[in-house]
Amino acid sequence: MIAWSAVILVQFVVLYFIYGIEFYAAAADALVFNLLFALAGYMLWFVVRYNLKEKTSFIDLFTQHFFAAVIIVGSWFFVSQYILLQIFSDDQDYTVFLTESVPLRIITGVFYYVMYVLIYYLIIYYEDLQERLQREAEWQKLVKEAELAALKSQINPHFLFNSLNSISSLTITEPDKAREMVIRLSDFLRYSLSGGENAMTTFEKEFENVKRYLEIEKVRFGNRLEFVHQVDENCKRTMLPSLILQPLVENAIKHGVYHSSETVKILLECTQAGDFTLIKIVNDFDPDAVVKKGEGIGLKNIKSRLKLTYQRQDLLKIEKGERVFTALLKIPQEY
Repeated sequence: MIAWSAVILVQFVVLYFIYGIEFYAAAADALVFNLLFALAGYMLWFVVRYNLKEKTSFIDLFTQHFFAAVIIVGSWFFVSQYILLQIFSDDQDYTVFLTESVPLRIITGVFYYVMYVLIYYLIIYYEDLQERLQREAEWQKLVKEAELAALKSQINPHFLFNSLNSISSLTITEPDKAREMVIRLSDFLRYSLSGGENAMTTFEKEFENVKRYLEIEKVRFGNRLEFVHQVDENCKRTMLPSLILQPLVENAIKHGVYHSSETVKILLECTQAGDFTLIKIVNDFDPDAVVKKGEGIGLKNIKSRLKLTYQRQDLLKIEKGERVFTALLKIPQEY
């Protein structure tokens, strides 16, 4: 409306002050010609949006627009000319001006048509771009969810495999402990199946799950396993990926308790530091023990899940000292 108002005003000024057309004739000329094309341009949107949007060759597209321009511009010109001739039929000077200005008006109509088409194609391109971006975002979300589900599906069987091996060895030597371990394992898997399907959970729930896991391993290792924790109250509400801590604790047992004949302490600390929640898991280990190297599925999955969730690769740091193994997990609070 602002654009057409400006065009009407400019045309009126040109007709009245330059061509010397009477005031009312100049005003009517500017209003009729421009308002009718504004209406025609509005209808042109449906032509472009629904009929000329399909991908065709340049020749076909040019031909379609050529005929559309002939129909729209021609109809606009003849209707406007007829209306003004009927209104100012007694004004000979103005009717002569209308006749002499036919070529200029046709050129103006074609210019209006081209401008409308360009604007409409820009609008259509913008709409299509937004739709593609939305589809791509949805597709990336689905891929991300599928990758996270695949990683989590690797973690659970990995732990289950180790636990069943432990139960198998206890059924012969200590059947009571094997029975107790089966019960605790069922509780652990119940949490994994009920809450593990969610992408995020609270630290408090994850911590309770870690304790369940350690209770299972405590049945197996007895006094060789000591668990100590120091958790700030503010950490409990922290949101983090579900089942992200258990592989770190499992790694501590694998490299610490499993190959040691003495008591190995596993320390879990959780503190707030600026925009991050810091979760540190520290365990002793025997540097002289021969550790069987595995595939490292747990740590790889943690790094992959952290990258998929937070789009960062610096959230997990592993340090191996002379007798201490440390895993530091940084969870951004902005999530």
